[in-house]
This record gives sequence, C-alpha cells and structure tokens, in this order.
Amino acid sequence: MRHDHLISASQLSRADIEAVLERAAEIDADPAAWASAHDRAVLGLCFFEPSTRTKMSFETAIKRLGGATTDMGSVESSSVKKGESLADTVRVVEGYADALVLRHPSEGAAKMAAEFVDVPVINAGDGAGQHPSQTLLDLYTIRENVGLDGLSIGIMGDLKYGRTVHSLAEALTNFDVRQHFISPESLRLPRGVRFDLHQSGAQVREHTDLESVLSDLDVLYVTRIQRERFPDETEYEKIAGEYQIDVQTLEAASEDLAVMHPLPRVDEIDPGVDATDHATYFEQAHNGVPVRMALLDYLLSTEPDQ
Repeated sequence: MRHDHLISASQLSRADIEAVLERAAEIDADPAAWASAHDRAVLGLCFFEPSTRTKMSFETAIKRLGGATTDMGSVESSSVKKGESLADTVRVVEGYADALVLRHPSEGAAKMAAEFVDVPVINAGDGAGQHPSQTLLDLYTIRENVGLDGLSIGIMGDLKYGRTVHSLAEALTNFDVRQHFISPESLRLPRGVRFDLHQSGAQVREHTDLESVLSDLDVLYVTRIQRERFPDETEYEKIAGEYQIDVQTLEAASEDLAVMHPLPRVDEIDPGVDATDHATYFEQAHNGVPVRMALLDYLLSTEPDQ
C-alpha cells in the first residue's frame, strides 16, 4: 500500500484493503510484538467534531505501536476559536507530528488539508463525505465473521448523510458482494454515490423496507437516522420507527446474520439484540485498534517495500 494520505475509500484497491486487514490480523494475534514498531512516532489529533471511538482508538493504536499523540483539543479551547483557518492549523500541527488524523464538519476538508502538509493525513470523517478508516475496520469485522466474497450485505438507515455508508459502499465494490440499501426515499443514497457504484459494476438494489430482503442477508449494517435533518418531528418519528430492529425482527433472519453499527446508536437497535449471536457492533468498535494500528504502520513506514 503506497499512499501519502488516506482521504477516501475510493483510493483503496482490493490489494490495499487485504494488506491492511492481513496486517491487522497479525497485530490482533500478537499485539505485544508491535509494541515498539513506531517508537517515538507522534500522531496529531485534530478533531473539529465530537468523537469517542475514532479518536480513542487512534490514540490507543499509536501508543500500542510505541508512539504518542499530540491533541489540539476542542475547537473552543484552540486557536480555531480565534479565527485560525484549517490550513494554518494543520500546518502548525504538522510541525509537532509525524501524521495527522482530521475530523471536520465540512465535506472535502481532509482533501484540502492534505494539500498543505507533507505528513500523512487520515480522514476521520468530513461532514457527509467519507470515513475510510471506519470502512477498514468494518471490512475486517465482516471478514472475521462471514468472509468478504459471495455475500449479500444490507445497509440500512440514513444513507444520504451517512459518511460511513458512502465509504463502505465504495470499498465493497472491490469484492464479490450484493449491496442492498434500505432507507426512506428522503434518505436514499446520494445520486453521485449511486452513479459511482453503477459505474464500478456493483450489484446494487434499493429498498424502502427491511422485511423484503432480511432473510437473504449475511450482514446487516445499521446506521442512525439523524433527527436533526428533519424539519417535521412527526415525520422523523414515523420514519425512525420503521427502521428499528429488535429480537423479534431478527426471527426472520439467517442464524448467521451479522448485525453491525458504526455507533453511537440511539434507538435503531434494541438493547435486547446485544445478547444475541447476531450482535457484532461492539466487536466492530474494538476492531478499530488493530486495524488502525495496521493502517498507521503502513502510512508511517519508510521502508521501500511498503
């Protein structure tokens, strides 16, 4: 894998993905062996939006590789509050770090930031755009549970604004899978994403209800329907209620179905599902550490065969 930055899942070939996932599996099997792989490396954390899993797993990942973090902190406590531009912020942090992880509310922010620095930039979410490191841990979770080819994968919820959905859908075009997108009409995949998927030859089907496809799925990837996108609270309640799953819902599913969620969840997955064999979303969150360790290992490596 030879990339200076990781901005979009569209950068990743099947070979890139498999290389990171194989390295993640090696790390997962013997994490102690990697304890000094990147001794003294410093990872800059620039989060302009809240984060729990992404930020903490990147922080854990670099520390388990022998490195450390430097964190710009919250927007309110940084010079951004004084009007500093994103370009100036990342140029400053570049002087303190060997790589940057950036989360920003504006789509395209990571791509722009990468133009101003010479260290690797990892996009940790840019508005409704992309979240490629989340996609890598999603793929690792799928691989560890059901493999990565010959699958039927359902992606349900907010497909319009969900950046994890956009990244995952693009990355899945590298594999032999059928993608089923389940959402209300108002939150279907953006036209540009649908166009790219069709151009890639992906097997894509769109649905407005889960029931029609659930029994055929190997993976169900659930996302939160975002209340803040609806001007009418009644309309939100109507739609959200139709895109919730519980133990009873899953009675029609294959016993091997893996239910995933990028988290945080609100009420789209009932807590009763947690105790079933279907639930893989906490495993998915935990996989963020070995996968991000593997990603950092590749991006920070200076060896010519990397």
